[in-house]
Formats: sequence, C-alpha cells, structure tokens
Amino acid sequence: MKVFISADMEGVAGVVGREHAWREGIEFERSRKLMTHEVNAAIEGVLEANKSATIVVNDSHWNMRNILPEELHEAAELIMGSPKPMAMMQGIDTSFDVAFFVGYHAKIGTYSGVLEHTFWPNVSEVIINKKPMGETGINAAVAGYFKVPVALVTGDQAVTEEARSLLENVETVKVKEGIGRYAARCVSPSKAQKLIKEAASKALKNLKQFKPYQIKPPIKLEIVFVNTGAAQMAELVPTVKRTNGRTLSFTSNDYLEAFRAMNAIITLAATTD
Repeated sequence: MKVFISADMEGVAGVVGREHAWREGIEFERSRKLMTHEVNAAIEGVLEANKSATIVVNDSHWNMRNILPEELHEAAELIMGSPKPMAMMQGIDTSFDVAFFVGYHAKIGTYSGVLEHTFWPNVSEVIINKKPMGETGINAAVAGYFKVPVALVTGDQAVTEEARSLLENVETVKVKEGIGRYAARCVSPSKAQKLIKEAASKALKNLKQFKPYQIKPPIKLEIVFVNTGAAQMAELVPTVKRTNGRTLSFTSNDYLEAFRAMNAIITLAATTD
C-alpha cells in the first residue's frame, strides 16, 4: 500500500490570515507546527488501517519548505523545496494506491473561502475545458492521470464542498467554517487532528469505493491573470496563445503536459507585477 499526501497550509485549523500563512508573518512558525501535526494525523490514520503502508508527503505550500522535518512522523518520507517539476503533486506516479489532500483551500472567488486563491495571487481564474478549477480539481486530475484516486480532502467548509461536488465520492474533514477571507470559526487543533486521523483510516479501509478523477482530452487550459503585465510575461511560453489582455490559452491531448505548461505559465507570470 502506497499513500501520497499533498499538504497545504491555508486549510489548516487555526490558520486564517496572512500573518499565519506567509513566511514573513509573525505567527508563521506556529502555523508550520499546526500544518505538520495535521499531516501527522493523516499518517497515523493510514498506519491504523495499514501498518506497513509506504507514505510520501509533498510539502505544497508557498515555497514548499514549511513542514517541520524533525516533527514529521517517522513513517513518512518528505518531499520539500521548490521549484519542483510537478509542484504540489511532486512524487505522484502509478505506484501509488491513493492520494490525500491535507490543509487545502477553495478556488479563487469562492464565497467564504478562507484565504481562497488558485496558485499565485496574480491568477484570477484557471479554466479547464470550460470549467473553472481550483487546486483541488487540478491536482486531483494529476493523480487521476496516474490512475490514483483522491480519497481524502481536509480544509475549510468551502473546499470540502468543492471536493465533494467535483470528486463526488471522497472523504472530507471540515476543520473550520469561513466567515470571510481572513476570518473563520475553527475547531481546536487537537479535534481537527482527531477528525483527520479517523477520516484517513476510514478512507483506506474503504479504498475500493474511490475512483480516479480524470479529464478527457483534448485539454483546453485557460489562465486569466489579474493584469496584462503577468499575461505578457507568460506569453513567452511556446505554443501558448494570448486570447485577450489578461487570458492565455494552451491546448494538449495530454493532461500532464497541460499541467506542466500551466506551472511554467504561472511561474513566468509571477516574475512581474
């Protein structure tokens, strides 16, 4: 049994503001610990269901150097640092049986989504085959490309609703309910960790009921940026078309190629304001 965990921070219990989730924030170090403990809870749930499971955790927040290695459960291996070719999904391949998304947030523009966004702050929207997508759907489709189902998504109420709507059959854990972009009603960290452990164990015990999320080709990817400067920089990527001042389009018959093109486009766009 192999389990892949992609871990973000904005969906962690107790994380609601910039000072929590940004490296320069005065409470960032505490958030790193909270993030690490929620990941550990998922790992403990996996081991409860399968003591011999192989577990790989990919740090997927910001610069991807957030999880505290010295506090991570010894049963897991940690992928950290950036840039990484597969970004939030670095390490996933066909050898895995299941993927978990821990600490995830809702797509940009979601009502009452805590710290909602889609990848970089200069991205206004990501659309795949005419469907607006957040990080949950985009990354779930990467797992699906390798025929790996996403069985657990944890975060605020908005992202758990997004996950169930998109993936249909998936375990979710709501650790907070958004009041606004920078405010939420949170469960205690200890309760959040207990709920995540229980859900992870349940997901593994019922693994056969989860199906990979796959997007049929051709894949038409559209990225709308906040300003034209970002779009102008991203237009440097070969085969990308600029369809208007702020929107770039890329088409492929291979989802992984589209995903990697998206990462290149967004990374280039981030070099300008």
